[in-house]
Amino acid sequence: MSQAINARLAKLKSSLNDFGLDAVLLNPGSSLPYLSGLHFHISERPVVMCISETVGESIIIPELESQKLTHCSFPIEPFTYSEDVNSWQEAFSAGLYKLKQSGAKKVGIEPRNLRVLELRFIEAALPGVELVSCEALVSSLRMQKDGEELAQMRTAVDIAQKALLKTLPFVKVGVSENEMAALLIQNLLMFGSGGELPFQPIVAFGANSANPHAVPTDYRARAGDLILFDWGANTNGYFSDLTRTFAIGDPGTTLREAYSAVQAANAAGRAAARPGISAGSVDNATRNEISSVGLGAYFTHRTGHGLGLEVHEEPYIRAGNDAILEIGMTFTIEPGVYLNGQGGIRIEDDMLITPSGAESLSTLSRDLQILPI
Repeated sequence: MSQAINARLAKLKSSLNDFGLDAVLLNPGSSLPYLSGLHFHISERPVVMCISETVGESIIIPELESQKLTHCSFPIEPFTYSEDVNSWQEAFSAGLYKLKQSGAKKVGIEPRNLRVLELRFIEAALPGVELVSCEALVSSLRMQKDGEELAQMRTAVDIAQKALLKTLPFVKVGVSENEMAALLIQNLLMFGSGGELPFQPIVAFGANSANPHAVPTDYRARAGDLILFDWGANTNGYFSDLTRTFAIGDPGTTLREAYSAVQAANAAGRAAARPGISAGSVDNATRNEISSVGLGAYFTHRTGHGLGLEVHEEPYIRAGNDAILEIGMTFTIEPGVYLNGQGGIRIEDDMLITPSGAESLSTLSRDLQILPI
């Protein structure tokens, strides 16, 4: 793994000039371990790593975290601080001094990760330096997964699928969303998911399933309800994200027809995905299927999102996104139809762009399964 990390770091450093950057500053999130192999949690104690082709790598960390650097696969200069908050600015100023003296003018940050806490220390240490987003640079590295990353993701999909299949026999009239969510989480952990799940599973019955981001409640399943599961697993920090929709007994003609539309849209999206086409064209393929049967107004979100170290990352499979799909990219295809007061249907698969097209890493049936009452 150290070879892969060193290669990623070298590639980022060699690309800094192309993006007009003198350095990149990273705080805890998914990019920092991706580029360094170092893992830190966001906490009240700031952590910032500096990556620079000119002055090399440094990291500002609390003293109690310094032992983690013994596992670093490349030279990195630590600047530690104590529990005395008044010492923190001194550590930042020392840790970024070489970068300041190098004449750096533009430094990349991840705006979605960087907090005001770190920002104020950085601004004081680098007066006059322009801080800009480096997310395009980092995403350009992370979007295409290597063999080791794909192996982790395949395992995460396998764990998620096994967990759902273990859970389904317990879905019956009278069970609650909360009960099934708890059982699903238990099964995810039992089959080997890391304890930090990609997200808390969405388990929604009946009319609740018409809310795309529903939160499990004490609502109990009734005959004719749709049963929606949106869940995933974690394997060494790499995530899966799947959705399947079932019914307890006959859901009725309207929901059956809506299910067929979503199933066709999912198939169209999977068929459209291949190297060299835009992310937006995949969204068009799914959306056209649903619109063709008059349900377009009820498909209220993008078709999908990138997947890997984050459950939502580039590339985003949405209308108007001209980003070109390339071999090794991974993302979801998850069209849905949501009928308020009746129910919602979503079918989500995890996809990999291959030389010949696209592979669905997920293999669960996409047919409407009627669970026994």
